[in-house]
Order: sequence, then structure tokens, then C-alpha cells
Amino acid sequence: MSQSLDEITLQLKRRHRQSRLMKWLSMGALGLAGLFLVFFFTDMLMKGLPAFQQAQIQVKAHYSEQASKMPPAAVDEDIRDLVSRGWLRLIPRQIQDQPKLLGTTRTEWVLADGQVDQYLKDHPNRLSEDARARVDEMVAQGRAELRFNLRFFTSGDSKMPELAGIMAAALGTVWTMLVTLVIAFPIGVMTAIYLEEFAPDNRLTQLIEININNLAAIPSILFGLLGLAIFINFFGVPRSTPLVGGMTLALMTLPVIIIATRTALRSVPDSIRHAAFGVGCSRWQVVRDHVLPLAMPGIMTGSIIGLAQAMGETAPLIIVGMVAFIPDVGGTITDAATVLPAQVFTWSGEPDRAFVEKTAGGIVVLLAVLIALNATAVLLRRKFERRW
Repeated sequence: MSQSLDEITLQLKRRHRQSRLMKWLSMGALGLAGLFLVFFFTDMLMKGLPAFQQAQIQVKAHYSEQASKMPPAAVDEDIRDLVSRGWLRLIPRQIQDQPKLLGTTRTEWVLADGQVDQYLKDHPNRLSEDARARVDEMVAQGRAELRFNLRFFTSGDSKMPELAGIMAAALGTVWTMLVTLVIAFPIGVMTAIYLEEFAPDNRLTQLIEININNLAAIPSILFGLLGLAIFINFFGVPRSTPLVGGMTLALMTLPVIIIATRTALRSVPDSIRHAAFGVGCSRWQVVRDHVLPLAMPGIMTGSIIGLAQAMGETAPLIIVGMVAFIPDVGGTITDAATVLPAQVFTWSGEPDRAFVEKTAGGIVVLLAVLIALNATAVLLRRKFERRW
């Protein structure tokens, strides 16, 4: 039964109306996501940027025999409660390392107490009215100010917020990612090459492919349980070390690298393979000399994204114990260590209000690293990608 022109026109109007509605809904969803990202980054920057500054006050430090035994005696009594206890605890070690300091008095800029730091940043604090008046007087005299917090990037964790830093966690992250890369990259690439270029298409390989795809989607905490059961309980790998953390993250990253590598291999046209076979190359020579070099940009991009995803994981590392209190920087993959996400998680549970900005500052640093890694992956893809 043929339709009249009016019916056809009505149907077209209805379709166009539905298309416009879907377009506006899609744009609205995109705008909402953009607003959320703007709000998230703005909130993190507002809370995290104060962590990159730290209050310091100018004091007369008395390096005396009494101070070597009772560190609080190193400063005058009227400002003793304004100075960081962490700095006072270093006085005996300084005198021991530099005997010439004994018996001298120096005017120095030293770390202020965490509550003084919060007061100068207009954050909630527990300073008394008398202490605030003394801090205001020191500010007016130019003896108290906020300076760049270099210690945040050069020291490890501490129970005193003015001493806490991310250096130990950053180095632990580097060691963990190196272990992950050394294990996951070669195994993942070679597995993908076998499945894509050599393996026969049968039920066994299909089952393997299905399981690899499923492993890429399961919760990361299950990999932590697997790492705990296999690497720690069965093989006896030291707990809370970059070695066990990297091995656990390698399990989680393997499916991502395998899938990315297979996609990159498939993007190479079959004509390349046929031409190589035509001049007498073996299958391995075809893969090694022709297919793999052309697929390498895609492989590198997928691997970098997989490592960036692993770097932001916390749950599997909590299971294998990488939330330890690490005040000193470890030197090897078998030393106790923590990572940036776990450090942020630890700081977020501290009751001291000053750790809020430390938490946000750690998140800012972690986000900067992750954005840099993803940007590197995009740049590599654009620079080396070939369109056939």
C-alpha cells in the first residue's frame, strides 16, 4: 500500500526530530562530563597547590650541649611551640655530623609547626590566640612566611605533615613500573604475535582469546588476591616490595598489552605479508622484519596506556602490602616500599587536617604523570602511525 506525500513528510519530520533530540542529548552528556572534569581538576588544584608551599620561621638556633640531649633547648622558649618537632629532633644528629656547630648560635630559617603552616594558609588550625598573635608579629617582622615546599618532593612519609613528602613513594612507583614493564611487555607482545601470526584457529585458541578478553575486564583487586596467593604465599616473594607489586601489576597489564598488540598486528595489511612470502621469507622473518616494525607504534601506544592504568591502581597493591609506612627512600626492588596511589590513600585516612592538602597534592602529581604518559602515547601514535 503506497503512502501519501503528507504521510511521508510527517515520518521525515518525526525522524529529524528524533535525530535532533539525540544530538542534543549527546551534546548535553558531553557537556556534563566536561563540567565534571573541570570541577574535579579545579577542586584538586585548589586543595593541592597549598601543599607545594610550607611555612618557615626565622629563629636563633643554639647548638649547645643541652640541645644535643634535649632538642627543644635549641630555640628560645617563647617560640618553641611554633617550631616543627621534626626539625628539633634533627638537632642531635646535626651536632654529631658537624662537631663545629657545638657551642654556636645561628640565625636560621627552619620548618614551622604544621598548625602554624595551616594558620598562614588560612586553613582551620588548633593554634591558641596567644600563638596566633606571636605568629602575626613574626610575619610583620618578616620572620615567618610561606616558601616553596622542596621537602614535599625530596623526603619520604612522616606522621608530621610538615615533614611528609612523596619521594619514597615516587621511587617505589618507578621500581614497581620497571618490574611491570620488564615482565609484561615481552610476554604480552610474544603472546600476541603467536596468537595472531602462528596459532591455528581452533577451539583452544578461541578459548584463550575469550579468557584474555575477560581478564582485561575483571576487577583489579582480584589480581591482588592472585598475587598474594601465588607470589607471596607460594613462591615466598618478599611482601611490600616493588618486586611483588610489579609482578602483580604485570598480571593485570598483560591482557591490555596482548589486546593492543593484536590490534596493531591486524592493522598491518596482508599485502605486506604476501610480498615477504613471495621473496622467500619464512613466517618468522615476515613477522620480525616486516610486520612487527610496522606494528610497533601501535604496540608502544597500547603498552604505555596499560602501564599508565597500572600506575594508578591501588587495590591490588594494598593486598600485597604496599601501603607500608616508608619514611626513607628504598634502593632496590626487594626493599619495603609504597607507591603514589597507596601513599595518597594512606594520607587520606590521617586525622590531621594538614594531610588534606598533602593528599590533594599527591593526587595532582599523580594526575600530572598520568596525563604526561597518555599524552606521550597519543604523540607516538600520531607521529608513527601509518594509514594504508
